[in-house]
Amino acid sequence: MALAALPLFSNPPCHCSSSHSRQPSTFSPHLQTQPFIFPLTKSQPPNSNYLLFQFRPSIHCRCSSHTPNLDFQYVRLVTLFQEIGISFEEANLLLSNASELTSIQLDLLRDRILSLKSLGLGRMSINHIVTKQLNMLTSNEIDPLLYFLRNELQGQVKESKVKRLLSAKEPKELSDFLQKVQLLIDSGIGVDKIGHVLNKVSLSKAICHRSMEEIESVISFLKRFGGVDLIVKRPSTLNYDLDSQLKPRFRVLTELSGGDEDSVGKVVNVFPPIMNLRTERLEEQIEFLRSFAELDDQQIFRIVLVYPSLFNSSRERKLRPKLQFLKDCGLDSGDMFKFLIRAPMFLGMSVNNLMFMLSFLVKIGYRYRTKELAVVIKASSRTNCENMQKVVSLFLNFGLSSKEIFAMCKKHPSTLQYNHASLEKKMKYFTEEMDRDIKELLDFPAILGYKLDDRFKHRYEIKTDKCLSISF
Repeated sequence: MALAALPLFSNPPCHCSSSHSRQPSTFSPHLQTQPFIFPLTKSQPPNSNYLLFQFRPSIHCRCSSHTPNLDFQYVRLVTLFQEIGISFEEANLLLSNASELTSIQLDLLRDRILSLKSLGLGRMSINHIVTKQLNMLTSNEIDPLLYFLRNELQGQVKESKVKRLLSAKEPKELSDFLQKVQLLIDSGIGVDKIGHVLNKVSLSKAICHRSMEEIESVISFLKRFGGVDLIVKRPSTLNYDLDSQLKPRFRVLTELSGGDEDSVGKVVNVFPPIMNLRTERLEEQIEFLRSFAELDDQQIFRIVLVYPSLFNSSRERKLRPKLQFLKDCGLDSGDMFKFLIRAPMFLGMSVNNLMFMLSFLVKIGYRYRTKELAVVIKASSRTNCENMQKVVSLFLNFGLSSKEIFAMCKKHPSTLQYNHASLEKKMKYFTEEMDRDIKELLDFPAILGYKLDDRFKHRYEIKTDKCLSISF
């Protein structure tokens, strides 16, 4: 039941019979709303006279067990709770529902609150934890966990994670948490990386709700495919159920590879998000490539090795239009496989970028639905239409015609994928420092792919006869 929905208590808890009457509280409204009485430190609290002066409730109880010491303990507890942001009314309600607090040493409660604070938890977070799970202050089972989080993990776990963990679980449910985390460390993750892993996983799914044996089974299974490295790269892998999620997904990839677990390990380590995909999704992508592109499993897996995000691509928005384009250009399944192996980034291009690129290439002389158009697209798959336009504009500014640019690209299709800024430096050096005619590039356009300092300048400067062919 929410705190707001419960009746608020203005007096300390009293265990008298219902026939005993109570007098109304004489607490001053001003004193009740004060957020602090003394700072939260390990120093001794102010003297009792000060506390009683500030919080002396007028309580008339006929219960024989009522003593001044109990009143004093109650006041000190209320004060302690106010230090972490719990209002007087909330503290009163907590104490009414947990009378065992009055029998616990105040220094012990204070130390636990300080332990929570040392984990990087702010007043609001500590307030949330205490109001949700008061057992975090009363149970001795929590001390080893707090020590482990603070000293062994050196506060690597985020405040939000600690807050969620401590406010959602009973201390007894967390008694073996540190042993489970230690198991991950001993498996090879290491103390320096365990914080990253814990901050990325669901602590409930991956650790709290699993036994030591279940965690060991997950780690043992993943060792066949990269193990610790895979967990560090994609900690959320630990969230998945071994039998219903992990094993079926790896089974699909292993069958596609022909049983090559090492290659499957390479795929998932290069593209860990593949583990987030449902088994049905993997199977649907594979079946689409079999039927629409007429590729066999070996060809599909070789493409997956160079472009594993293929599984994450939309079939209708990305894969089908691009594969249909290759078909329209006259490529059969064998040609298509060679194309995709050499230009896997083609599958990652946006359809809009591809359409702009095709339109631009047709304008400079390429014919639509031809193999030579597919060839230049393959060579230009690592660039975009904007860079391609700047490259063509650069050639035009240096005096080449559209026909000459087209001829140069047919001879060396990669020409249009070069970075335009780098290309401009090479062409200036070629025409100004080397004093060559720009049209000489038509004979050997591959020179534009040379690095300016390592090959362009170096080889030219050491030549004794500087009139030699530009294919140096």
